[in-house]
Amino acid sequence: MTNVERTSFSVSPALLSRFDEVVKRMGYEDRSAALQVAMRNFVTEYTWTVEKGKAGVGAILFTYSHRPHGVRGALIEVQHEYRDIVNSTTHIHLDESRCLEIVSVRGQTARIQELARRLMKTRGVTQLKLSVVDI
Repeated sequence: MTNVERTSFSVSPALLSRFDEVVKRMGYEDRSAALQVAMRNFVTEYTWTVEKGKAGVGAILFTYSHRPHGVRGALIEVQHEYRDIVNSTTHIHLDESRCLEIVSVRGQTARIQELARRLMKTRGVTQLKLSVVDI
C-alpha cells in the first residue's frame, strides 16, 4: 500500500471479537479493509446530517399500511413533487396489509432529507430508513 497512515485505537475485547466475526463472515482478509468501509460510512452519514449543498445518491426504504384511505395516492403525490431527485421506485407487497417501497434518489442532501421527512409524515407510513452514499 502506498500513501497510507497507520493508526491504533482502544476497543473493548467483546466489541473487537464481534467485529472480527463479522469481518470473517463478510470475507475480508483483514480488519483494515473492513475498518476503511466502516469509516467511509461513518463520514458519509455525518456529512449528510450537517453539510448543506452536498450531492449524493441513495435509497429511501419505507413500509406502510395500505389500509388507510388514500395513502397510496398521497405517497405518489409526494414523490411527484420531488421528481427532480426521484429516479425510480420499487413497490413490494409484504402481506395483505403492508407494503415496502424503495425510492432511488439522486440530488442535493437537503432536498433528499426533505423528501424522506415528507414521506415519514404520511399517514400509514410505519418505518423509514434513508441510506446514502457520496458521489
